[in-house]
Amino acid sequence: MEFGICNLNSIPLRIDASDTSEMVSQILFGEHFTVLEVKNQWLYVKLAFDGYRGWIDSKQVIEISKTKFDLLQNTDSFFLKELVNFANHNEKLIPLTIGATLPYFKNKSFLINEQSFTIDCDVKKYELSKGKVVETSFMYLNAPYLWGGKTPFGIDCSGFTQMVYKMNGYKLFRDASQQAKQGEVLSFIEESEPGDLAFFDNNEGVITHVGIILANNYIIHASGKVRLDRLDQSGIYNEETNRHTHKLRLIKKIF
Repeated sequence: MEFGICNLNSIPLRIDASDTSEMVSQILFGEHFTVLEVKNQWLYVKLAFDGYRGWIDSKQVIEISKTKFDLLQNTDSFFLKELVNFANHNEKLIPLTIGATLPYFKNKSFLINEQSFTIDCDVKKYELSKGKVVETSFMYLNAPYLWGGKTPFGIDCSGFTQMVYKMNGYKLFRDASQQAKQGEVLSFIEESEPGDLAFFDNNEGVITHVGIILANNYIIHASGKVRLDRLDQSGIYNEETNRHTHKLRLIKKIF
């Protein structure tokens, strides 16, 4: 296999070729990739969307041709805006999460290879829409924190920001430290707009956390769960514990 696509709701992307290896991210339904290496049933892949790399189990994906891979690269993307179940060609229900990609979507239908599926749901086209970033972020509110996660059933801080931005037409890198290299630096919180990103570092100065700035000095971010907290020049302030939980490093306007 040289090229593939995910045909399950979500699958783990791991550091090593093992079921017990750490999950660093997930591949969601409809996301395609290039295969860089094969080790038994394991594939070392590079995701087309953000270039992220890791190992996946070949039993959880299907092969596509280079022609279809190239076509997907040049075709408008559409994403689910709600959790749905749809019937595959065997009439078996498959759950699909918010943010799943629907390849070649048109008139309530999409294709995986040559198989056509019909789905009746709320769908969003991949197009720039900063005004919708905050609205999209609230779709994940109270989702539990999961290292490497990218769905409302479990998501980490940078997976959260990446998915929200992805559904509004902008490609963020996968990790917080990578995302911090994108966009324009703002000097003060007062210069930011709802939808801009705030980044936070640890005691060694390494950026380890990111969240989406809201109006009136609030922030939405994944820490334990996707939650709302206060934001000031020192960082994130949790009113439940009456303390700062994350130290502010920088603020970025992405678009």
